[in-house]
Amino acid sequence: MTGKPQTPALRGGQAPQKVRFIVIDKDTSGQRIDNFLLARLKGVPKSRVYRLLRKGEVRVNKGRIRPDYRLCVEDVVRVPPIRVAEREPTPVPGRDLRDRLADNILYEDEACLVINKPPGLAVHGGSGINLGLVEALRAMRPKERRLELVHRIDRDTSGCLLLARKRSALVALQDQMRQRLTEKRYLALVKGRWPNHCQEVNAPLLKTTTSSGERIVRISKQGKSALTRFAVVQHFSEVSLIEAQLETGRTHQIRVHCQSQGHPLVGDEKYGDDNFNQRFKKRGAGRLCLHAKTLGFRSPATGEKVVVEAPLPADLQGVLERLA
Repeated sequence: MTGKPQTPALRGGQAPQKVRFIVIDKDTSGQRIDNFLLARLKGVPKSRVYRLLRKGEVRVNKGRIRPDYRLCVEDVVRVPPIRVAEREPTPVPGRDLRDRLADNILYEDEACLVINKPPGLAVHGGSGINLGLVEALRAMRPKERRLELVHRIDRDTSGCLLLARKRSALVALQDQMRQRLTEKRYLALVKGRWPNHCQEVNAPLLKTTTSSGERIVRISKQGKSALTRFAVVQHFSEVSLIEAQLETGRTHQIRVHCQSQGHPLVGDEKYGDDNFNQRFKKRGAGRLCLHAKTLGFRSPATGEKVVVEAPLPADLQGVLERLA
């Protein structure tokens, strides 16, 4: 590091109204400078952030840097004055939601936590959703500013969701997922009789966005590799309860792989059978019948293998009892 900043260095920092100098700590080191700025300059267009970098208005240790520069401990980042759009205050979770989330913490250590996500709650806000699970947890834990999602599950999906409590843990856990060192098993209720011999689907998935902004995933040679392993748990007269183990973590992977075999998930409004869903809705299946049952990973805090099980929620348990 060369020289000292002319104004007091800050650890952390909010939307700047004047030149700020931010000293990088251990939890922030290793992050790309562009991602570092995007996370702190909420409301500033992405193009504007990259323009600041390109023109050298953002500097590290008084020098110009590229957008892919990775920050180091004790780096001093100069952030120029920039107007940030006013944002509405983040909604505060009500007592019922706070109690529900607190009661559903399945595992916690100094690096991460696993929560049994309730169905119907988005993992994060946006696209018309004011309050997601991660925002609610941050409001409940105001001292944990770096609480982040390690992965995502769909809004209607229940079960194990992993969050990191600091950036070093986030990087370590996401690296485990990229290397396929984590265990993710789901329970799914699908249309028809799933064949016992169908034990895996290995088909690449391509994600596209329609003009209306809807995300659609389909099997395509141009897509990313995707592998799901399947096992039958129980056959019923019109549906099957199966276990799906994710070897990769693509968007809507289980839903699209099941649909490709002619057995869409019950309650799947995007890839499923509308008439079939309507019939099963009368039997209590009012949402996507998918539950993240098991999550296994190695804790960055202890180095030990952790395996967490999320109990089946009452609504899906009720559907299975009525089928028996």
